[in-house]
Amino acid sequence: MPDEATQRKLTIVDTLRDKSVLKQRVFDNTAVAFMMVKDILKNLAKEVNGNLTGIDPRVRMEYTDRSTFDAQLKVAADMLLFSMHSNIFQFDREHPAWKTAYIQKNKFNAYSGIINIYNFLADSFKYSRLDDLGYLIARIFINHENQYLVEGKRQMGMLFTNYGNEEFNRESLQKIVYTAINYSLEFDLLVPPYDTVKIASVGQAESKIQHSRLITGKRLGFQFNSDDILDDNSQKS
Repeated sequence: MPDEATQRKLTIVDTLRDKSVLKQRVFDNTAVAFMMVKDILKNLAKEVNGNLTGIDPRVRMEYTDRSTFDAQLKVAADMLLFSMHSNIFQFDREHPAWKTAYIQKNKFNAYSGIINIYNFLADSFKYSRLDDLGYLIARIFINHENQYLVEGKRQMGMLFTNYGNEEFNRESLQKIVYTAINYSLEFDLLVPPYDTVKIASVGQAESKIQHSRLITGKRLGFQFNSDDILDDNSQKS
């Protein structure tokens, strides 16, 4: 019978061998998926711009590889940011994913890497309007078996709920990227309510005159909730 110190050491070894190795595999799979997403964005920008000849040059796509974990796609007046998190997460116990047979049969299937997709206004970056708002429109979860799940609202959440039954591939990632872009382009910038902007301090006025820093962001008309995957009805008005 091993003593307490030996038992604790064996527990550390078991954890490293099982959970830590698992997380490394999840990270590698997510990194491969993110590189694929970058390639899809780069090729899409090239193909779309080839079909936009002869029109206003401001209406085009511009792809930028910002870093290992970040890429952006400017689509006319919109900016989509694609960001891979460097850490691995486990779904919280209230998440609907825990109700799937796939996770119930193996708790390690609940560990995932995350790729977030945000929508901003391109002018927010062009004019360094640091107070402007962006919205998380989707996030892609990828696990150690390359199974994927996409959380989002309406179009995003309803298309990709087959967790545990399909590995990600270039075609599935391409559908996610195209859906995110189309979803962003459907929503326009709304005039802020009068009562929210009717009073301003001298400092705010000076800042806005100098830097055009009226807080701006497209109102996409949704709240991002994990239960969007399973039930969209509660958010409809």
